Amino acid sequence: MSLKKYKTVLSDEIFTAEYEINKSKFIATVKQVETEEAAREFLLTLKKKYYDATHNCSAWIIGINGDKQKSNDDGEPGGTAGNPILETIKKNELTNVIVVVTRYFGGIKLGAGGLIRAYSHTASLGLNESKIVTMTPMQRLSITINYNLLASVENWLRNKNITVENKDYTENVKITLLLLPEDVDSRLIELKDLTAANFLHTLEEEILVAVEREVN
Repeated sequence: MSLKKYKTVLSDEIFTAEYEINKSKFIATVKQVETEEAAREFLLTLKKKYYDATHNCSAWIIGINGDKQKSNDDGEPGGTAGNPILETIKKNELTNVIVVVTRYFGGIKLGAGGLIRAYSHTASLGLNESKIVTMTPMQRLSITINYNLLASVENWLRNKNITVENKDYTENVKITLLLLPEDVDSRLIELKDLTAANFLHTLEEEILVAVEREVN
């Protein structure tokens, strides 16, 4: 079964942003998570870090189809914190992500509308600071060539901006490429023309590769 493309935040990094209104301080923390257990663990870690905060409100969406969703107001009036955070994640079309918004109350009540705007805005700031990636299906293609073809094949790889995952220099040269599945046939035709069909190839597994969004 073919893998499905989806958007998330870059793994192994934690992204943060802060917002202050009417003396209340809000801190957004964003992380990639792939399971609900990982989301709960991360939330617990933040609650320990911000143990003196008034609230640690959260939301997450997990699964390629975004089928696991949860939000929590953590003591704020119902629907004023967790759900605005969740809706912000949805607006950005992300999955496998948790957003926690920590609040330090400044003594001035914001009201329901003010809370919704504050939590939504802080979550947006956190996601704006995050590195958004598209997990893109890529086909592994291994080609084996003689050394006398290496220079021309490497030049072709550079000109076509093809990602090389690995090179293995033994009796021959084995190069593992990462290609968009729809490009495989055309690349094999180009290789056939380039090498006069003097190469071997093997289609390996399809994998998901994180591709960062371009900054305009």
